[in-house]
Formats: sequence, structure tokens, C-alpha cells
Amino acid sequence: MQKENQPNNTSAEHSGQPSQPSLNDQMLRRLEERQHLMDAAVNPYPCSFDVTHLSTAIIENFEDEAKTPVAVAGRIMTIRKMGKASFFHIQDSAGKIQVYMKKDDVGEAAYNTFKLLDIGDIVGVNGYAFRTKTGEISIHAEALTLLTKSLRPIPIAKEKEVDGEKVIFDAFSDKELRYRQRYVDLIVNPEVKQTFIKRTAIVASMRNYFAQQGWLEVETPILQPIYGGAAARPFTTHHNALDMQLYLRIANELYLKRLIVGGFDGVFEFGKDFRNEGIDRFHNPEFTQVELYVAYKDYNWMMRMVEALIHQTVLQVNKSDTTSFLGNEISLKPPFRRLSIIDAIAEYTGKDIRGKSEAELRALAKELGLALDPKISSGKIIDEIFGEFVEPKLIQPTFITDYPTEMSPLAKEHASQPGIVERFELIVGGKEVCNSFSELNDPVIQRERLESQAKLRQRGDEEAMVVDEDFLRAIEYGMPPCAGLGIGIDRLVMIITGQDSIRDVIFFPHLKPE
Repeated sequence: MQKENQPNNTSAEHSGQPSQPSLNDQMLRRLEERQHLMDAAVNPYPCSFDVTHLSTAIIENFEDEAKTPVAVAGRIMTIRKMGKASFFHIQDSAGKIQVYMKKDDVGEAAYNTFKLLDIGDIVGVNGYAFRTKTGEISIHAEALTLLTKSLRPIPIAKEKEVDGEKVIFDAFSDKELRYRQRYVDLIVNPEVKQTFIKRTAIVASMRNYFAQQGWLEVETPILQPIYGGAAARPFTTHHNALDMQLYLRIANELYLKRLIVGGFDGVFEFGKDFRNEGIDRFHNPEFTQVELYVAYKDYNWMMRMVEALIHQTVLQVNKSDTTSFLGNEISLKPPFRRLSIIDAIAEYTGKDIRGKSEAELRALAKELGLALDPKISSGKIIDEIFGEFVEPKLIQPTFITDYPTEMSPLAKEHASQPGIVERFELIVGGKEVCNSFSELNDPVIQRERLESQAKLRQRGDEEAMVVDEDFLRAIEYGMPPCAGLGIGIDRLVMIITGQDSIRDVIFFPHLKPE
């Protein structure tokens, strides 16, 4: 069987070479094969090919003696060239299937073309399904069409028997290289596709759930003159025609609430948001979330809705309401535990933060061994304590509720607890999945909250919110009681598919320059 290794990047010169700094011997040979094909009037890159079957459908529906005509297309993954008959496997979007080809069946010209093909080339095959003497369902080729000549060898793992066991060498397994060259990762590790197929199914399930409730899917601006709706640093850009600075949105919230003011009872948006922050296993500066706002509801109603939404989604995608994440078996069957943030900190640290001043909170954090930025305020101190000592321990789904007012400037004051707002975060597997409020709709209090945030910015808190006068004007016209929700799609996909890095659920994650 012909096998090929990853390019070794040795320098070489070649007429008509691709625009890269170096070519290795295998690439030079492929360029020569490309030229030979063209000299023989074979187009290495034709426009189309009529596919009638996918590989898995042929295998699953095979009937002996049927000789069902098929036309398949895919990438050559193994190849065994012999005299007048050869075997090769092609991989399409569904799987792999073997092809058997005889010179007498396809003709001399097509067989000569085949001799110039390599692992990685894309071909179309017309023929019929049959079973080989070894029992493998295959395609007996009657015609071969070259569809794409691959110039760069793909890394093919080698198998070798060591002490009676198969050992794989040269697998394309380096994580960072797989993320940088996702196209190669998908070719040589086709199981990766399943994560992204599930991702699409998760979004589709959620979108369908929202639509069934009668809520409207909308789009709001990504480029915003004033960013808001979250505590985060933005990316900035410049609009040349208007000569003004704009920001990539950090959240959809303030525009969606404008639509609630405008008279919609329920609106949602699946969209990209951008936060100019660090990159790690659980954070990507460009991420996907869905935000939902429903009039006349509160955060208690939203908790029940989230339970139903996530449970339905995991059942549809996994056919089970359990998942394995970071080595933990997690049940997503409602009801989820509910615990206030003050009680959660008391339970996991033994410290009562209720009614503590900023100085007292700072002293408590020091006692717990936390080193804090002197510029952060009470809310951030509580958030640091929770993130360090509580959140990682919340493995089974838990609603953390009732946050101090300073931590949630867009949330409504609690109906019965002064100094507390009606807010929850859902923590699963030690990670935040969603955030929700009973939305603040008193424009006087909202202005006071945003102006307090502006003072925190003056203290040096770069993530504090800014005053958005147009948003304040909107709610001055009157916004009905409203419940809002933001769900991190990337995090939810990680949990449902059992991936331990956000980079495994994003096709093209951001990485440091090579």
C-alpha cells in the first residue's frame, strides 16, 4: 500500500509552483504529475460530477447480485496500484468505501490517469456495488474521473505490528497543528466531524424550541457606537466614511431590549460576540451565544424555561439526558439545584459575605489566599471568591441566584431582599453556561447604576459598563417587565459533546501567530 508522510519543507525551485516558500520532493512530483495529466488532455480540476450515492448508503443498503449502479465521489485515502487491476479507498462526507478497478473495464486512458493519482486526490467513480472475495462491500469501477489533483500530501498514519498488537505511527494528533489546519484534521480524523454535526443539531434544537413559543428571531448590530450589556473589554475599529470609532459588540442585550420596548413579546438572536480578553481552554475572543428576552416574565420563569430547553436539547442530540464532561458524569435532567451566591460561598468557604463592606471583603479574600487587583470593587471581589472557591466544585447543574446589586447593574432589585438583584447563572461541570436577569426597567435607577459603573471605570476598571444614552432614552418610553437570558453556545456544545477545550468545538479558533 502506498503511504505518504507529512511534507518536510525542504526548499526547491519549480516552474509554476504554488505560492509557498518551499516545496518538498513529493510536492514536486505531484506538480509533475499534474503537468503530465494536462499534457494528456486530462483536466485536473473539472467543474462538476453527478453523485448518486454516499459511501455509507451503499454499504448499508447493499444486496448481493443486485449490481446497483452508483456514482460516488471522494478523496483517495489508501491506494494499491497493481498491473491491470488496482484497489483504493475513497472517503466522502459520510465515510469510506473500497473501489476495485480493472484496466479492461475503464479503458487504457482512464487507467493511465489512475497511475498518476496519489493519496489525497479527489475522484469520481461510476460503477456498481459488489462484495469482494474477502467480504468487503466495494464498488466495481466502470469509469473514473479525476476531480481534483492534490498538490500537498496529507499526513497518513502508519500501522505496524509490535508484539502482536497494532501500533499507529505518525498520526495527525498534535492539537495545535490540528486547530491551525482544521481542513487537514477533518480529512485524516473524520470523527471530528461528529462534534460539529452535533453542534449544528444543538443550535437547530434550541432555535426550534424558541420558534415554537412564538418568539421572533432577529438580528442586531455587530458594529456599535457604544458597547454594553456585559462587563468586558471591547475590540475597536474605525468607520472611514463616518470618521468614527466603533466597537465590536460584547453582547446583544441592549439592542434586544430596545425591541421589547418597541412591542415584541419575545425576541432572540444567535450571534457572534467579541471580547478583548485572554484565550484559554474555555475562552475564545470571538464566541457564539444566543440571547433571549421575553416580556412579562421574571427570572424564576426563566429558570424553568432553561431547564426544559437544555433537557430537550440534550435528549434530541445525545438520545440521553446525561453527558460526560471533564471526567464527570453529568445529569441534565430537571430540576437543577438552586443556591444563592451568598449561600454558595458560605457552603464552600465557610465565610459569610452578607452585608460586608469592600474593605471587609478584601480582608476576607486575603484570608482565603486571594491576591486581588487593588482597583476592583466589592462586586468583583465577590466574583473572584466565587470563581476560585465555588464554581469549579459545581459539577451537577446548579442555578446560582440572587447576586449583590453591584455585580449586576442591568438586573432588577429583588422583590423581597434589599441590596440583591433577581439574577441567576447556570453552572455545569464547574463552568458558567448561561446568565439571566429579571431585567431592570426603571430608567431612573438604570441611569444611576450606569453612572456608578462609569465611576468604577474612572477607578481603573476597564470592564465596567458605559452610559448608553440611547438605551436609557428607549426605556424611558417604557419597557414592560422582562426576563433576559444569554447562553454560551460554545460552552454548551462542549458539555453536551464531552469536549474539554473550546477549541474542539470551534472550527477555526484563535491562536497565537505561528
